[in-house]
Amino acid sequence: MLQNLFPNADWAEIWKAIIDTLYMTAISVVATFILGIILGLLLFVTAKGNMFENVVIYKCVSAIVNIFRSIPFIILIILLIPFTMIIVGTMLGSTAALPALIIGSAPFYARLVEIALREIDKGVIEAAQAMGANKWQIIWKVLLPESMPALVSGITVTSIALVGFTAMAGAIGAGGLGTLAYMDGYQRGNRDVTLLSTIFILIIVFILQIIGDYMTKRLDKR
Repeated sequence: MLQNLFPNADWAEIWKAIIDTLYMTAISVVATFILGIILGLLLFVTAKGNMFENVVIYKCVSAIVNIFRSIPFIILIILLIPFTMIIVGTMLGSTAALPALIIGSAPFYARLVEIALREIDKGVIEAAQAMGANKWQIIWKVLLPESMPALVSGITVTSIALVGFTAMAGAIGAGGLGTLAYMDGYQRGNRDVTLLSTIFILIIVFILQIIGDYMTKRLDKR
């Protein structure tokens, strides 16, 4: 049916672009989730009045997060080309887009993690301390479990932003639906390809939102 509606589209290229987009999104979401939680925890536990209070570490991590969170993604890709060339060996293709995707999204997610941790009732933490839990036990058994619904909600928002980032990365040859829409759609004037790329990006976003909402509801104890 879609083949009849969009006769000018190369479906082999469309499916390859979808797979590339899903690959970039999946890898970067997992890496962002891990790195973002590490950075968010560092921001929270080293802040004033918290378990590992350390002004120097807090300010350093906060500065790094703020800097990379503030750089527009398309500029960040260009700035990271030398770094990408060192670790990947090329600046083209879906794998080459991963460093910029992760570095661009992890600081954003780290702030969401920090906000989620700050919203935990301090009484829960104090109760754990009164029962003899040490600092690491509080992190693993109190902070992370209590904030998990907010963490999942945050990574859902971040993953949707990452889909948009993959499309922007396509403008410099990262592969995926963004490259297809720009190279085959815009530059060659093929509106079928541009429209199809947009439709499939929207489908991916809707699926991610549905999965994220479902998991958030399952984890929410309220």
